Amino acid sequence: MNREKTIKIVRDAYGKIAMGQKGCGCGTCGPDAREFAKSIGYSEKELKAIPDDANLGLSCGNPTALAGLKKSEIVLDLGSGAGFDCFLAASKVGLKGKVIGVDMTPEMIEKARENAKRNAVKNVEFRLGEIENLPLADNSVDVAISNCVINLSADKQRVFQEIFRVLKPGGRIAVSDIALLKKLPDKIEKSMEAYTGCIAGAIFVDEYKNNVKKAGLRNVKMAKKGYSLYPGSYTEDPGEGAIEGSFKKGESLQDYVVSVCVEGYK
Repeated sequence: MNREKTIKIVRDAYGKIAMGQKGCGCGTCGPDAREFAKSIGYSEKELKAIPDDANLGLSCGNPTALAGLKKSEIVLDLGSGAGFDCFLAASKVGLKGKVIGVDMTPEMIEKARENAKRNAVKNVEFRLGEIENLPLADNSVDVAISNCVINLSADKQRVFQEIFRVLKPGGRIAVSDIALLKKLPDKIEKSMEAYTGCIAGAIFVDEYKNNVKKAGLRNVKMAKKGYSLYPGSYTEDPGEGAIEGSFKKGESLQDYVVSVCVEGYK
């Protein structure tokens, strides 16, 4: 797919999710968003700091925990959606800190702003924009976080270059994402459902780490965290979907993809 087509497909899919469609449609997100969040590393205490309407079950890790956020820091969330990680980050950096969420889907931005207003969260701001062309000044944020979003970009190298640009010297990244362990079956690789579900857009673990390093970030660390699946998702069920029935007998999604945590410094 070319970049323009990819952007349209992803924007349309996540616009529908913002308007009420449950989950990403890929089968990896849990039917209960709160329980799913717990299964990938969010504590009950953290979830209490997040408006329920901001949790759309689209995460694959907890980058805010990885980031070790401090009071007064300025945090950028790439692909902020309805504000899930932004609100948690806002509770950690305090009123003297600030969190900026960037998302290319107007419906998500609107939903996030409504959540902020309804819950009187003053230290968050949501900006419409692409993560390949961040609407922020050079050297303007202390921490960049992202949760299961960069895999959706058609130009992942550009994303990390932009992250490097907007980070202050000494700034850091904390990213949760999806990466490949081995090549996906052709049927999944070509599936738009799998792409918008964060699977078909994923790249190999080593390639991902190299992209981060090429952008100029240093002390890059990447840890595999496994991938949490709910029963029945991505199985050998010979349904009509583009993904079901794509694996060889005895295989599952865990044989192909893994959730990863990525750290690095400018």
